[in-house]
Amino acid sequence: MDPLISVDDLSEQLAGSRPPVLLDVRWSLLGPPGRQDYEQDHLPGAVFVDLDTELSAPPGAGGRHPLPAAADLQAVFRRAGITAEREVVAYDADNGSAAARAWWLLRWAGHPRVRVLDGGYRAWVARGNPVTAEVPEVVPTDFQVVPDSLPVINADEAARMAEDGRLLDARAPERYRGEVEPVDPRAGHIPGARNAPFASNVTEDGTWRPPEDVAALFRELGVDGTSRVATYCGSGVTACSALLALEHAGLSGPANPAALYAGSWSHWTTDPTRPAKTGETP
Repeated sequence: MDPLISVDDLSEQLAGSRPPVLLDVRWSLLGPPGRQDYEQDHLPGAVFVDLDTELSAPPGAGGRHPLPAAADLQAVFRRAGITAEREVVAYDADNGSAAARAWWLLRWAGHPRVRVLDGGYRAWVARGNPVTAEVPEVVPTDFQVVPDSLPVINADEAARMAEDGRLLDARAPERYRGEVEPVDPRAGHIPGARNAPFASNVTEDGTWRPPEDVAALFRELGVDGTSRVATYCGSGVTACSALLALEHAGLSGPANPAALYAGSWSHWTTDPTRPAKTGETP
């Protein structure tokens, strides 16, 4: 199943007898909080989940967006009305970079059917579809989180992946090269990592490029569907977008899933002995 769903297909599903659970995951690195957008209007039936406080543990030694504990995540998903039987669709403002965090966490938790709305809220509204400020009444569920259904690596494993596999840095090129660093204490990237900016996978309107185009970008970085691959970013959010892109391109799947360095650069830089490379990696 493609990890993306079009606006038209979602509209059809929502009109059916068994609509998917909708998660509003609008979020911005520098704010304001996504809940403000949700309270103004959202897709009918959507439940807001906060990326900073519900899809992440508190910031600290593990980075700015550490993975939440399985029990905490289970409580969030139960509150949102998620069951193992119903499909889940997550959306954000446009390009899926935040919704992919919910997509990946649900997959990591063992949910079999999760997708991200292609183009997000912006594409939904552009097609003339309805929005509402009404907050739905949700019946809590007994959804069971099965943790570690997708692979996660630590800093040492990320360093090894850069040497004997493919470690992809999903940040913007200028952050990867160390020319700017707006949030973390040091600039640069993990030595040996290749830059795979998440923004390269989408068009200007926030919709995703065709799978073959995304696959071509990854193949230029040596990712062919058989090599070992892991992704990271600033804090583990847009790295999930890179994982979604790999699956969308057919280069990651159940037989050879790519891994997430969840702490990402915000964790890597907590240890001053870990090296930081600037410029391009050959």
